[in-house]
Amino acid sequence: MVEYSPGYPADHWCDRGHVLYVLQGELDTELRDGRRFTLRAGMSYQVADGAEAHRSRTQTGAKLFIVD
Repeated sequence: MVEYSPGYPADHWCDRGHVLYVLQGELDTELRDGRRFTLRAGMSYQVADGAEAHRSRTQTGAKLFIVD
């Protein structure tokens, strides 16, 4: 379980694999290739190690379940 406070910005690109599920709030995720996604409560994504570098931010705050 991870909680990001409102206004949280990741300060790096992450190359690790994750399974991520949004429990509360909203999470904006950007891929290095420029694609952007907004995940809301009940949504999830998965990425493999080294597959797609990503970074996240949230304006409202978010509570996440993450498996590395």
